Amino acid sequence: MNSYPKIIVNLNKIKHNTQILAQICNANNIDLVAVTKVFCGNPEIAKAVVEGGAKMLADSRLKNLIKLKDIDIPKIYLRLPMMCEIDEVVKYADISFNSEITIIEKLSECAVSQNKIHDIVLMVDMGDLREGLWPTDIFDTVEKTLKLSGIRIVGIGTNLGCYGGVLHTEDNLEKLCSISRSIREKFDIDFQIISGGNSGIIYLLLDSKVPKEINNIRVGGVIVHGYNMTEGKPIENMYHDVFTLEAQIIELKKKPSIPIGKIGLDAFGNKPFFENKGVRNRAIISIGKQDIYPDRIIPTDKDVLIIGASSDHLILDVTDSKTEYKVGDVVSFYLKYPAILQSFTSEYVLKEFLK
Repeated sequence: MNSYPKIIVNLNKIKHNTQILAQICNANNIDLVAVTKVFCGNPEIAKAVVEGGAKMLADSRLKNLIKLKDIDIPKIYLRLPMMCEIDEVVKYADISFNSEITIIEKLSECAVSQNKIHDIVLMVDMGDLREGLWPTDIFDTVEKTLKLSGIRIVGIGTNLGCYGGVLHTEDNLEKLCSISRSIREKFDIDFQIISGGNSGIIYLLLDSKVPKEINNIRVGGVIVHGYNMTEGKPIENMYHDVFTLEAQIIELKKKPSIPIGKIGLDAFGNKPFFENKGVRNRAIISIGKQDIYPDRIIPTDKDVLIIGASSDHLILDVTDSKTEYKVGDVVSFYLKYPAILQSFTSEYVLKEFLK
């Protein structure tokens, strides 16, 4: 017997999307790093991504990297390490991204104690104001790091768009490359990695405008839904329905469009607005805001409208649908990136894999 709600993942489609992106990266001499956080480091999906041509796996949650320990491919810890997790970072990540010398010093101690060489990429803040050394401060950090045992600087990188919304541009990426050249000349370091950013770089990559020295990008969103995320456009030859959500109707009744009574704040502290459309045929399905972003899912039935949601209930208007729904029927949805992320994080949403 089927159980709901559930996410259905088409592994062949995610492998295909990875292959398309890997081909584009290979043509530009760029290593594709597949970011696994959107699907919480699920090993089955990660294996499909590797089969599709990803050169490395990366995640911002250490628990996800631990899930991937048996996949024989280099792994990157994306989020700057916390002091309390240094031992496990050295144990489970081949490379970590860093910006604080105190953390790097601790990584050095742990690497020595584990009889390892731990590779690091120094992150540079190119204006998005999230993590990273300010460009003028990186030389001092490089000098101090080179004196440490058990640590090897293998590259520099940057992150753009995730906090400040700063776009990847030829200009700011060229500045990153210039910093790389300056470090190489001053310290005689031959970087293996110049990591130009995340899925937001794809619009430049598709136009062949990524500076030639950029040889590494970290991508998650593009692989899972096949969209150029910066411009919101579908990428040619990619699948956009890799993940689908299914949930069961638990109530189906005709009700007014507007609640009856004085309106206050809802369970999430917002004052809702309602449009009066008269009496409508309303279906409630078994999923809510605890599990999904309701404004980031799209009904596969184009005549179904999402009205709203509480923690555990999603309310639909099925009045205009050509399907005569009944209680117990399953309604399906396509998912945008935030919805994939949230639903995979929820333990209340089952995961099913199609091969």
